[in-house]
Amino acid sequence: MIEQPRFRNRAHAGELLADRLEAYAGRQDVAVIALPRGGVPVGFAVARRLRAALGVLLVRKVGLPGNEETAMGAIASGGYRLIQADLIAQLGIAGEAVEEAIRREQAELARREQRYGGGDASHAWQGRMAILVDDGLATGSTMLVALRALKARQPARIVAAVPVASRQASRAVAAEVDEFVCLSTPHPFRAVSLWYDEFGQTSDEEVMRLLQAVAE
Repeated sequence: MIEQPRFRNRAHAGELLADRLEAYAGRQDVAVIALPRGGVPVGFAVARRLRAALGVLLVRKVGLPGNEETAMGAIASGGYRLIQADLIAQLGIAGEAVEEAIRREQAELARREQRYGGGDASHAWQGRMAILVDDGLATGSTMLVALRALKARQPARIVAAVPVASRQASRAVAAEVDEFVCLSTPHPFRAVSLWYDEFGQTSDEEVMRLLQAVAE
């Protein structure tokens, strides 16, 4: 792996990631599936290079109370959830606080489902080669719950692809997929944003624009 590269932005990271996925270019059975919102610009660059369909699988990180950037779990469309019980117990987080955080993220997930018009349902993934893309993995919770939801759709093969990930998250995700592609696993990791020069919020409008651009 390339050690500790920096990415200009998510589009640049997607271009570099696409280089590693070139073997899948031009195949009719390949679908690129991005995790909104930050994974969509990365997935767009990959899908454009591979000449593949681009869809989204809606997931939400469940952040620690008072430290929302650190995940204590994640949820995905279809009622899938993954909660890091050991971390919650270690930090002494009350069950009510956990459930309140989950309810808040479920409301945002429902809003995005309505806004994006069920983007993930617009592609039939059963029997296809699914390349699941995000902009990076810190704990891996979001990707792991997305994999649960994706596996229920019965793709023929799953490739998880990210520009950067912690070593712990890399091991956890690699154990759940047919192939894991990651450009860098720096240590210490600290946060996904540290490995990008530009890491602003991706808007709903940008997500929908990129999905439409691939469909045209």
